[in-house]
Amino acid sequence: MRLLLVEDEEKTSSYISRALSELSFSVDVAHDGIEGLYLALQYDYDAIVLDVMLPGQDGYSVLEKLRASKQTPVLMLSARSSVDERVRGLRCGADDYLPKPFSLIELVARIQALIRRRGSDNTDPTHISIDDLHIDLISRKVSRNNERIDLTAKEFALLSLLARHQGEILSKLMIAEQVWDMNFDSDANVVEVAIKRLRNKIDTPYTVKLLHTVRGMGYVLENRTAANAS
Repeated sequence: MRLLLVEDEEKTSSYISRALSELSFSVDVAHDGIEGLYLALQYDYDAIVLDVMLPGQDGYSVLEKLRASKQTPVLMLSARSSVDERVRGLRCGADDYLPKPFSLIELVARIQALIRRRGSDNTDPTHISIDDLHIDLISRKVSRNNERIDLTAKEFALLSLLARHQGEILSKLMIAEQVWDMNFDSDANVVEVAIKRLRNKIDTPYTVKLLHTVRGMGYVLENRTAANAS
């Protein structure tokens, strides 16, 4: 799942970004309102964590402009905890409002709730099944043939990306931008290594293979046996 964090305090943004990355979220970070608005409009995120006090444009201004064209779930963060401030944020279009200081556990729970709520509106799935492979995007649990598969954070991020685009060929660069970093060096072999490790876990023990390499193009997750039969 891909998140955008708009937070100008370096220490806070680094702490939140690192924690969310360890939970298999792919996190883009912006340190001012102008950059945050640009990224929010340019890319599709599962949720946005938006600070109120920002240089360039404050969080309220960013949110109002975002809502003119997108309904991405937004959780606002602010040191201002008065009722009036919370009401203002919600009226500007925020889906939730969390005052600082906050616990990381609560932040993650609120983000997951926003994504789950979005999935219940059929705008984004929270569970994906491909043949006998089942992926819970919220609890980050994976199983195949009713057997649990333990994945690292990056392996899960890679699998969920491929699953969201099942049947579509994703290039190494596309995968690197989504799972690792937007400015990732596409010549590095980290994608190939991650694909090999993921394939060993979700494909090697099973007869039907789901993760395929398309030479010169990239990778695709699909049941080709079923596709050929139809």
